[in-house]
Amino acid sequence: MPLANFNEKLKQYADLAVDIGVAVKPGDTVYLQIAVDQAPLARLIVAAAYQRGAAEVQVQWSDDTLKRLDMAHMAEDRLFNIPPFVKGQFDYWVDHQAKRITVISSDPDNLAAIDPTRIANYQEAFTKAYQRLMNAISSMSISWTIIGAASPAWAQKVFPDAKTPQEATDRLWEAIFKTTRIDQPDPEAAWKAHDQKLSAKAKWLTNEQFDQLHYMAPGTDLVVGLPKNHIWKGGGAFNPRGEEFMANMPTEEVFTAPDFRRIDGTVVSTKPLSYSGQILEGLQFTFKNGQVVNAHADRGNDVLQNLLKTPGARSLGEVSLVPDPSPISQSGLIFFNTLYDENASDHMALGQAYPFSVKDGVAMNAEQRRTAGLNQSPTHVDFMMGSANMNIDGIKPDGTVVPIFRNGDWA
Repeated sequence: MPLANFNEKLKQYADLAVDIGVAVKPGDTVYLQIAVDQAPLARLIVAAAYQRGAAEVQVQWSDDTLKRLDMAHMAEDRLFNIPPFVKGQFDYWVDHQAKRITVISSDPDNLAAIDPTRIANYQEAFTKAYQRLMNAISSMSISWTIIGAASPAWAQKVFPDAKTPQEATDRLWEAIFKTTRIDQPDPEAAWKAHDQKLSAKAKWLTNEQFDQLHYMAPGTDLVVGLPKNHIWKGGGAFNPRGEEFMANMPTEEVFTAPDFRRIDGTVVSTKPLSYSGQILEGLQFTFKNGQVVNAHADRGNDVLQNLLKTPGARSLGEVSLVPDPSPISQSGLIFFNTLYDENASDHMALGQAYPFSVKDGVAMNAEQRRTAGLNQSPTHVDFMMGSANMNIDGIKPDGTVVPIFRNGDWA
């Protein structure tokens, strides 16, 4: 049975991405990354951006089948050498302060049968070409947002009990609309109220200036040092022109960067991770003096080990707090997609730290950021490790212990 008022909701969703996601203004350059099977949504987003006065909207199309064919068959000298025109496109977007809207809908297992070494080598080459744009994104010098869109291949992973691919897709769209507040009478007003709640939590944590966080749950006993003058973020962010944008829709987290030199203990994942078109499960990490000294995945271990070969990927660039009673967690769904699953669970990220996570970090050069404790890496990969059993303490510089989470929720 098709979703009621689907076309109306899809238009509201497009408007939300344009207005709250990246706040398109007259004269803006906008670029949209989206799959070919999401063309109806793409047209709505492009129309909405032009209606708000965008000077240019570029669309970068993708396709799971073509991606899989390229990864399986393209000659290595082409696959591992990104053409200059691709980097030129990235540079164009940075030069024009383009606002990026990314719509994710891929099959989480799209590249499951592909040689993980080929995937890793391609990722390394692509990351180099993408580096300038990645730096602009991680420093928030451009506005960007990531949203989801239901595809049959993805939907059937989330709803394996669905009788037909269409039923699964409809159910996934319904979940996406609910997590992004499209089911509310005024979705944009609901987002602004939610933004204020997350910002208040982030402000309290920043004011506390904990020296360490202690994460405790079955299989997890991890102490994470925090940099001096660290800053917690939650909800919207601001580009250098003072324009607010919502980087992730949905979002339920507050987050900051750890001191990459002071991480010790063990942590286990609590949800699957979809990375590079493959699903990883049962991740386990042991840290000593800020570095992963032992790691294993029950599924996708080869992919994990290749990821850890990336410079900087053996330390953390992000730690977060997500209450287990969040709407996404309480839905009981596993989305096999980091955008959603990370907002159902506390998570951490291997690799790059966001420079705005410390005072004046955006103005620092790479060496200054490293001295401040911010991890430097060409990658940033979140994994979920929270649950209803998670307890988290904040430890002050004088040793005072302040409960932050008890049983997966704010203490």
